[in-house]
Amino acid sequence: MSRTDTIYQHVRSHLAYLNLAAAAEALPGELDTAAKEKLTHTEFLARLLDVEVDATEARRHAGRLRFANFPAPWRIEDFDFDAQPSVDAALIRDLATCRYAGDATNVLFIGPPGVGKTMLAIALGHAAVDAGLRTYYCTAADLAARCRKAAVEGRWANTMRFFKGPSVLIVDELGYLPMPAEDANALFQVISQRYLNGSIILTTNRGVASWGDIFDDTTIAAAMLDRLLHRSVVFNITGDSYRMRAHRARNRKLTEGGPAT
Repeated sequence: MSRTDTIYQHVRSHLAYLNLAAAAEALPGELDTAAKEKLTHTEFLARLLDVEVDATEARRHAGRLRFANFPAPWRIEDFDFDAQPSVDAALIRDLATCRYAGDATNVLFIGPPGVGKTMLAIALGHAAVDAGLRTYYCTAADLAARCRKAAVEGRWANTMRFFKGPSVLIVDELGYLPMPAEDANALFQVISQRYLNGSIILTTNRGVASWGDIFDDTTIAAAMLDRLLHRSVVFNITGDSYRMRAHRARNRKLTEGGPAT
């Protein structure tokens, strides 16, 4: 074995030992490129480290995405702002920069079913993951059920720490089902834990004036709103449901004798 081969094996061995697997795998190709393009040692090293950094970020992004628990792959570019003019497109795109998370600002999407609240919340969640922020999605019903189970199993404190942890917590579909006192208390505790510590993106079909009806307790509703609205961006979305609009379009096609899609 030549001295060059020995050095090559030595370098690969060190890269593997340091868990720089992507750089180790890319080493032969990068050496060929360095020779062909007459790269300096510094340029070669920079290219090799770029490979490892890209691979590391891809792994971390994949991990954040798995943790986020998103039910759909929706992104900002998937939302039809023309079909929903009550949504400020410029403000949504500004929120997609994730600056709001820097001071734990909350985002509330309020409107009837089918107007795009969940889609926008998940799209902002994907933007947060892309920005390197730990993000988690759940429905209000799932959050309450998880807290109930934690209380029974003696894991309440751990569960509160879990919901406090993400930089961005998405709580979807608040208000579709009434919340008994135990569930309302659990949601209040989560909101209180995160107050000024982390952002909440929340979707609800109930205007803030109706939150007392959701929880059957105007006091706890007022306390939640006080914390949520202190630093917040609120979207009141109006208009037709996307699903009903598609249903009417399909019926028109059937009536006119066109193909149903």
